[in-house]
Amino acid sequence: MSYVWCSPCRRYAGQMVHVPKDEVLPDPLGDLPADERDAIRGSSRLVPYVDRVLTRTGAAPEPHWVITREPVETTSLLRDYFTDVASRYYGRPATEAEVDAALAEDPSDDLVCFLVGRRGGAASGCVGLRLLGPGVTELTRLFVHPRARRTGGGHALLAAAEDAAVDDLRAHTMRLDTRHDLVEARALYAAHGYAEIPAYSHGPYAEHWFEKHLG
Repeated sequence: MSYVWCSPCRRYAGQMVHVPKDEVLPDPLGDLPADERDAIRGSSRLVPYVDRVLTRTGAAPEPHWVITREPVETTSLLRDYFTDVASRYYGRPATEAEVDAALAEDPSDDLVCFLVGRRGGAASGCVGLRLLGPGVTELTRLFVHPRARRTGGGHALLAAAEDAAVDDLRAHTMRLDTRHDLVEARALYAAHGYAEIPAYSHGPYAEHWFEKHLG
């Protein structure tokens, strides 16, 4: 498996190893409906911040991950995120009231950057950033919808968030907290070079804290 980094609204920026330079790559936005594709390419409101495409070489083409910066209020993914997190916390499907309570207790209006990942034209993942202090950002709301898991979305979203922190927010450090039962998330962070640190926050669900110094 190899990652192809691109800016699909303008041009291919280059390929990493195992992808020949002269290989003709598919349009990363080709899976989207024409009107949505045109909106992402031309709308000033949906100017892409970072686009990353995951592709498999030596295999049949698969839907790509296309990641764009979007207003947090334009997506239902946050409700899906809280539904998933609350359900895992309770060990059963969360009720609508419990999801509403989680949304109210942990608002997202302080996010300074919100990225949405689409796969096969469907909004299937998200991640947000908030500022903790000069040069220090916090990663939050990292979520991949169950229908799109095990397709590289978590890795792509995390990498895009790190780029946003460095390029847009001039950050040198990323921090995050997570729960003990979110084993997959902790494994993802470790794979990307995050190290456990002492607690820097005291939220009711924070049980592990991580930090990474960004390049």
